Amino acid sequence: MRHNNSGKRLGRNTSHRQAMMRNMVTSLIEHEKITTTDTKAKELRKIAEKMITLGKRSDLHARRQALEVVRDQKMVAKLFNLLGPRFQNRQGGYTRIIKIGNRLGDNAPVSRIEFVEELDASKVKVRETKPEVEVKTESVTSESVVKSESETNATEKS
Repeated sequence: MRHNNSGKRLGRNTSHRQAMMRNMVTSLIEHEKITTTDTKAKELRKIAEKMITLGKRSDLHARRQALEVVRDQKMVAKLFNLLGPRFQNRQGGYTRIIKIGNRLGDNAPVSRIEFVEELDASKVKVRETKPEVEVKTESVTSESVVKSESETNATEKS
């Protein structure tokens, strides 16, 4: 008996199921909506909601906890810089599941999972990351370019 064990097994062993959920939550963060079976979508919702909650916290420990699940650095950056601020005023329920119908091949019930609020650039405040180290570059003038070209031509003729 499975006393106190929550979640569906989805016909997979533990490592396969965890890897599949990690890939699905990464794809959900990247594309902001994915199509999958109903049962997988319901299991994915649990993980995705936790990731958004971590993105709202926006501290180093939350970022490291998110990196344990979402292994892609770019998607974690998107989670903390775009998705976290987007849902800052929302207390939960960041995703919705829309039932689409049945899949043609095996008649499995299929649904789309997506984030509730659409990305609206005018409303969302994007968190600024730390400024990168500025690279000092010398300004190139047209005179220095002309001088360097004449020097190279003179050396080629010699």
